[in-house]
Amino acid sequence: MIYLILAILSSVSVSLLMRFSEQKVKGNVSLLLMNYMMCIVLAVSFTGLGNGSAQPAGRGMAMGLGVINGCFYLASFVLFQYNVAKNGVVLSSTFMRLGVLVSMVLSIAVFGEKPEVLQIIGFIIAVGAIILIQTDKEKTTASFKAGLLILLLLNGSADAMSKVYDEVGNPFYEEYFLLFTFIFAGILCFALMLWKKERIGKAEMMYGVLIGIPNYFSARFLLKSLAHVPAVIAYPTNSVAVIVLISTGGVLFFKEKISRRQMAAMAAILASLVLLNI
Repeated sequence: MIYLILAILSSVSVSLLMRFSEQKVKGNVSLLLMNYMMCIVLAVSFTGLGNGSAQPAGRGMAMGLGVINGCFYLASFVLFQYNVAKNGVVLSSTFMRLGVLVSMVLSIAVFGEKPEVLQIIGFIIAVGAIILIQTDKEKTTASFKAGLLILLLLNGSADAMSKVYDEVGNPFYEEYFLLFTFIFAGILCFALMLWKKERIGKAEMMYGVLIGIPNYFSARFLLKSLAHVPAVIAYPTNSVAVIVLISTGGVLFFKEKISRRQMAAMAAILASLVLLNI
């Protein structure tokens, strides 16, 4: 459970740093590239490259899954930006959070995990609370548009890849899996930056590096947590706990106000956390 807690705290740090950087950063893609560069540096330090010890089979699997994961990482970011422009930040954020459905379905249908009845109830409450807390000021009459549905699937698939690697990959190469993920995401991000003709300024470099540190550890700790906590518990717990802590951080650091509806949603989230971890 300690790895899951660390993954949650790391994810919250990423979101808060992104919020701090909003008024100072001009190039979102260049910021993302510097974030990936920092993630690569950290991943290399943990892989122990060139240590000369005998290495088992499985590096090819780590590379293949890492490349796929890198595609999911960047594609979900680009699609999120597209949906914010087309459908608004509230619906886009809601569907992005609902990507947890993909991880849950994969864990149950493919890997045979069986949640308890109380955990199923907790998951349903969590999904309802995610929708409730992010639809306070906008009407949610929009249908399941293709862009939103694809965003849900892509972001959920990126999260689910940790579970896939935990099941089929060699634990010896889990650091390589993360390394290849960030290398390929970084390559694609660099190409996108050139296409958009963005430049890396001081703000993009500084905040990108700062964001990259917790971003790497959020992925690393989530991957490690799956070896100890069932995915049907880890994924929804991670998602709803991050929402609660980010909302709390918004109140403390950015003087945001929480409506009664959002407070009710957070109470439901806390109840779902209890049910999920019984």
